[in-house]
Amino acid sequence: MSITTNTANNPHLTRSYVLKDATEAQDVYDAWAATYDSDLRDPSQNYVGPAAVARLVANALGTPTISPDLRLLDAGCGTGLAGVELARLGAKHIDGRDLSPGMLAVARQSGAYEGLQTTDLNKPLEVEDGEYDVVVCVGTFTHTHVGPQALRELVRVTKHDGVVVATVLDDIWESQGFKAEVAGLEAGGKAKVLSSESGDYRKGCGVTATFVVLRVL
Repeated sequence: MSITTNTANNPHLTRSYVLKDATEAQDVYDAWAATYDSDLRDPSQNYVGPAAVARLVANALGTPTISPDLRLLDAGCGTGLAGVELARLGAKHIDGRDLSPGMLAVARQSGAYEGLQTTDLNKPLEVEDGEYDVVVCVGTFTHTHVGPQALRELVRVTKHDGVVVATVLDDIWESQGFKAEVAGLEAGGKAKVLSSESGDYRKGCGVTATFVVLRVL
């Protein structure tokens, strides 16, 4: 498969874009966990996606901060970069799920999460319908990771009138069915698209993503 997204020659990131299965994905991210944050904060990457998503959550809620009473799920939480940004805006009850135990170990050290669990997002979530007020998914809808069908699960576990915010690499937004999946969720009366706009994602190397904001119906 041809990968057009710029990795700025980071070997872990380059390998992460050609994963064959969940076992390989877990191995790659476990090996990367110790340096993941520093790698993506490096000016060559300047990973601004998590902070942008936290701001979009607050905007969708109509408040400058996030109420500490709300329950949030960070799906594909990795080392916790998004959880930290959400906590900075006031979130207190954040659960994180990720395929990599190594990444979850780093996320646990952040102190941003109430609960952390190993989860394959390509499978149905073991979560009740409407469990969360807000669900975010940052950095997971990318090459060879999680398919667009997972968006339906994120909507399912979100309460009526709750918010889902997800990033999808622009390289795959249309070609791998994410745009069509979002349109299908709206057409099927599952969610209303509040916004769906391309923006800076890994700003240091010019990589953009579509930031999708949904209101669950």
